Amino acid sequence: MRPQAIAGTVIFDFDGTIADSLAAGIKIGNQLAKEFGLEPITMEKLRRWQNLSSQQILKEAKIPFFRIPRLLSRFRVEMNREVPQLCPIPGIQEALLALKQNGYRLGIVSSNSENNVWAFLHARQLDHLFDFVVSSPRVLGKNKVLKRLIKEYQLHSDHVFYIGDETRDVEAAHKTGVKSIAVCWGFNSPHALRSHNPDFLLRDPQELVALLCP
Repeated sequence: MRPQAIAGTVIFDFDGTIADSLAAGIKIGNQLAKEFGLEPITMEKLRRWQNLSSQQILKEAKIPFFRIPRLLSRFRVEMNREVPQLCPIPGIQEALLALKQNGYRLGIVSSNSENNVWAFLHARQLDHLFDFVVSSPRVLGKNKVLKRLIKEYQLHSDHVFYIGDETRDVEAAHKTGVKSIAVCWGFNSPHALRSHNPDFLLRDPQELVALLCP
């Protein structure tokens, strides 16, 4: 049997895009706020942040840049404990399966750890759908990881899509020269995402199937 031709490569963010991890993220964020001497995340602050860019949030949170790597490392460790309780975004499992069946190569580039992502995918029996999972060592450095993957897998940028729920995901796609698909079911509001000019703005995982598998 002849192997199926690759239709393109769809690379996903993880938290908020595939996994419904917002509540867990807030819980961990408030635990670490005490440890790092930061202000807690209130619902009022969360609603405000959802309309801001990633850079604006980091500035408003008053996190010194030299402390971000350690904070991110601690966040990943704590998130590992939450992985068994995380659920997929409603409808995303069906969308992933449809993309794979239509010949797309699937991957993940996330600020979360590779171990956490693979643990979630394995628990939800989704790991067989993905060719790679790569962790971005920097919160705002996903474009460097994307560029490395394009070179490593010899991908054509015109046939690569990066999907995410935050403004930094849109920016990473733009900087890499790939198509940006922003999704409204995660962290940032549609207004914030739209202000960063993604190539596509989707409100439901089924729209992803309609877009890429017409």
